[in-house]
This record gives sequence, structure tokens and C-alpha cells, in this order.
Amino acid sequence: MRKAKWVAAAAGVVLLVAGCGGEGGSGKRGGSSGGSSAGSSSGSTGGGGSEAGGSLDADAVTKEITDAATAAGFTQDSSGEDVPAKLKDCMVSWTADAKKAADPKKSYDATVKTLSGGGWKEGQKFEQNGSTIKTLDKENWTLKASNHGATGFAMVMFIASDNSAECAALFKADLEQNKKS
Repeated sequence: MRKAKWVAAAAGVVLLVAGCGGEGGSGKRGGSSGGSSAGSSSGSTGGGGSEAGGSLDADAVTKEITDAATAAGFTQDSSGEDVPAKLKDCMVSWTADAKKAADPKKSYDATVKTLSGGGWKEGQKFEQNGSTIKTLDKENWTLKASNHGATGFAMVMFIASDNSAECAALFKADLEQNKKS
């Protein structure tokens, strides 16, 4: 349960940063109406895309991250996949098993490069003490690609959130509920 709260908090940070950046969270992007995140066995096959004509939903984002990361040499660490059920249409969490990658930094860079080549626009970048966090945007989604590497420690995560008004309301409600618990 602790992991779910952490993932929900991370989603809140993604939304906060997305709202303060390039497009300003102006609500010009439409909402998502489909899918579930990776590792989910819910069988949801919701379709649609954003009201603004986009085609990305959680399933499509998951596929793009999975394809880019596995092509770069990562395998997925499913223990990092704890997105609360009510947020599965609005958020994707993909954790790499960095210990199994030959060179996690190279694999991270290759994953980000592949995503950028697939239409994800690179935005803000933060680097400090061996950690790198890059923001990428595509349609109604914001992706935080993070690589944390230090001697004997490596963690690579890709957390994406839908910036639609519907998802923002769900994230806010989830954060409020977690404050109370």
C-alpha cells in the first residue's frame, strides 16, 4: 500500500510540474477515455483518445515506453507497477530492472532518444548527484523519465500522467484521500 501512495504522490508531482511548464496546464488538451497501465491484467480495452483528436491512452503510452525501454536493453521490474486502480486510465508507471541492464545509463539514454524520435517532445531536464530526470510531452501526456545511479545503486523509472481535467480531478481526489489516511 505504501508503494501505491508513493506512485500517487509522484503523479501529483508530475501534474504539478506539467501545470507549471510549457503549456501551462491550460486545459487545451482533451481527456483520455481508455486503457490501463502495464502489468495490469484487468483486460480493459477502452478505446478513444483525447477529445482534442489525440490517440494516446494509458495502453498506448505503456506500449511506447515498453517498446523503447526493452529495445534499449531493459526488462521490466513488475514490482514497481503499483498504480491505484482508479488512476490506471490516467497514469502509467514503468520501472526498469536496472540491475539486469548491461549499462543502465546507456539504456536510459537510448530509451529517451527512442521516445523523442516517436513524437515525445523533450522539455525540462534536471541533473544532480548522479540522478537525471527528463520531462517529455506528447499529446495530453507528460512523462517523467528518471535515472538514479550511484555506486552500487541504480533505479530507472518512467512515470507518465494524462494532463486532462478529468485526470487532474482524479489525482487531486486521490492525494486528498491519502492525506487523510
